Amino acid sequence: MDVNAAVAAAAAIAGLCTGVIAMLAFRWSEREQKRPTRTSMRPDSNAPLPPGVDTVLSVLSSSAVVLDESDSVVKASSAAYALGLVRGGRLSVEAMLHMARDTRRDGEIRQVELDLPRRGTGRGEALAVSARVAPLGSRLVLLLVEDLTEARRIEAVRRDFVANVSHELKTPTGALSLLSEAVMDASDDPEAVERFAGRMQIEATRLTNLVQELIDLSRVQNDDPLEDAEPVPVEELVAEAIDRCRQQAGSKQITMASGGTEDLFVWGNRGQLAAALGNLVENAVNYSPARTRVGIAARRLAAPGGDLIEIAVTDQGLGISEKDRERVFERFYRVDPARSRATGGTGLGLAIVKHVAASHGGEVTVWSSEGQGSTFTLRLPESGVVRGRTTGGPLIFNSTVDDEGPYETDTFEPFPAPEALP
Repeated sequence: MDVNAAVAAAAAIAGLCTGVIAMLAFRWSEREQKRPTRTSMRPDSNAPLPPGVDTVLSVLSSSAVVLDESDSVVKASSAAYALGLVRGGRLSVEAMLHMARDTRRDGEIRQVELDLPRRGTGRGEALAVSARVAPLGSRLVLLLVEDLTEARRIEAVRRDFVANVSHELKTPTGALSLLSEAVMDASDDPEAVERFAGRMQIEATRLTNLVQELIDLSRVQNDDPLEDAEPVPVEELVAEAIDRCRQQAGSKQITMASGGTEDLFVWGNRGQLAAALGNLVENAVNYSPARTRVGIAARRLAAPGGDLIEIAVTDQGLGISEKDRERVFERFYRVDPARSRATGGTGLGLAIVKHVAASHGGEVTVWSSEGQGSTFTLRLPESGVVRGRTTGGPLIFNSTVDDEGPYETDTFEPFPAPEALP
């Protein structure tokens, strides 16, 4: 009997412990279910939004953030996270947070433009945004943020362009006005009238060239050259560029040589390509000393996306310094302003070349060494015209460059050193 009683008592105690443990486990489970989890605290979880708002926010191009009464983020677009507006479920821009609180208090719509630090650049660049806050229902606030950085950059470029054009036009027109007054005052002096009239012709030509290059630049920026694209023989482009500068070269006794252009074709707008190559050759002639040589060389380059045609224009001028090489393709930028005035340069020729190359899927680069001359290289996609050769041709002469500088020749003799003027 004693043994049976002991067994029964032990069983009763074990059952009681099991019941207590089960009850505690049930209570702990209920408590854990009621406790907020990380998932439930995340934005966009189960916070109520007015019907249709979620769909509208998903198609907006602006960055969108919805805040509740405690300034917690209820909904945020991926663009808002990308701009760094939302971090850790909270709005990270203090100025926008104050706007949201004021709008929640009085229900008024507010808008402001702000400059925010750009994340991850480390260069202190500002991100220009326009923020608009409006009430959404009775307790939510909607924040829409538009990135204005690119628009401001384009506006700054436009302002600079207008200012530069105004300055460039003012110089020749002012000179023409002064020269006309001088002609009137010297009406009884035929020699002075002839001298002033010659100056007027120079300034008028300069003004005409500037207007024409502005028109050309506008055209290459706005037109799609591939709409009227055709296979263009490189040999014809080079011949046209040489003919364009033959008179200037002859007056300075500059020899122009070309090679490697046979059986090469590029794809694009013939007029724009001729203008671009003509600008390069004209610059080479204008900035070369007398009795030197200007070379135009072409070759085919193998590239992963398709073969390229490389046309290089080399001069034996004074060269371009390293600081100027970074800016020579900017509009109205001149390495030597005094020399540009003497040659009638407008500072737009290389900008036109750059735009033509880019619109044709190519590029233009420059290699230069002070005292040794410069080489401008135009690389363009090759046309699909059937040709005699299918691989790159021989190297031409040291007017073509790679990343290390001019390469040697096996078709033409290297250019001699510039000859000194007598």
